[in-house]
Amino acid sequence: MILRKKIVSLLMVFILCFGMAVNADASEISETEKKAKELEEQKKAAEGEKESLEKQLNGILTEMDETKAKIEAKEIEVREKEEELVQAKIDENDQYESMKKRIKYMYENGNSQFIEILCESKSIGEFLNNAEYITTISQYDRNMLTEFQQIVQAVAEQEETLKAEYAELETMQDSLIAKQEELNELVEGKEEELEKISADLGATQEKLKQLKEAAEAAARKQEELARLAKAQSNAGGNVSGGAGASVVSGNGMFTHPCPGYSRISSEFGWREAPIAGASNNHKGMDLAAPTGTPIYAAAAGTVTTARYSNSAGNWVVINHGNGLQTYYMHASALYVSEGQTVSKGQNIAAVGSTGQSTGPHLHFQVMQNGTPVNPRNYL
Repeated sequence: MILRKKIVSLLMVFILCFGMAVNADASEISETEKKAKELEEQKKAAEGEKESLEKQLNGILTEMDETKAKIEAKEIEVREKEEELVQAKIDENDQYESMKKRIKYMYENGNSQFIEILCESKSIGEFLNNAEYITTISQYDRNMLTEFQQIVQAVAEQEETLKAEYAELETMQDSLIAKQEELNELVEGKEEELEKISADLGATQEKLKQLKEAAEAAARKQEELARLAKAQSNAGGNVSGGAGASVVSGNGMFTHPCPGYSRISSEFGWREAPIAGASNNHKGMDLAAPTGTPIYAAAAGTVTTARYSNSAGNWVVINHGNGLQTYYMHASALYVSEGQTVSKGQNIAAVGSTGQSTGPHLHFQVMQNGTPVNPRNYL
């Protein structure tokens, strides 16, 4: 009894320690979740800023394309005006050269030719016509020269205007290029910021995952310790201090699970229910024995269950393979744990009256492919 109390006390200490660890883990999980949420918000904000910058950049690129088209069109206009100016200057020069030739001719020959033309007139009408012709030629030269000079001046002015507009467009294009480079730098900086936030977020999420897994494992361990403490607390009578030596008895396929039993208190099959709510169909064999009597593994196998149940009390399930399992219920103490491999005749528990039981006994049950079968067939 003293040993049982010590075991229960030790288990309670372990439970308390695990509880403190779980609480500490819960606090760290909360802080990590808070950090992950903050990083997600930062990432979302950075993505929004990057999207805004990219929209601005796309607008700049569109504006650059439009300005480039205007520059190209203006270049064509400037070239056309340059060609017009060249042609106007050529026409001006041609007219000027023609005038110079006539003036030189008149200077060298005087007005005798004009006088001859007038004197050769056969009538006053022809005389007047010839005089008018001479005047018209002179006036034409003056008018044409003036007109060409005006055209040259107008074309030159238009060329200067176009060049100014062209220079203004180039300035706009340079400004857009500078703005594009600035936005590119901002986008690159935002991408680097996003990469850092994503890396921090990934590390935080991984840490959060590990913390949750550790907390779940600790909680499961705490629960298992609590069940074990409850099982030890519920175990009555004189509990053996530990597992005894292996015992193999009988000539059947199984060794007897409780050779120290005093009688069979209930056979396999139909029976009168011993307590309210119990089934009339008894799925195993009840072996009455004093509390603490050793219980042995009927055959070698793997322990798949070793815990406390409200109905079965402290119980063990051993899987022997090929669809065969054995159950051991109502123990006062368990000497094996889940996942443990046991040998035939190994002391795995002690008789008790835990769970729904009317007195100390071992409920021994054999399952074949999920169906209860009579244990006597194996003993």
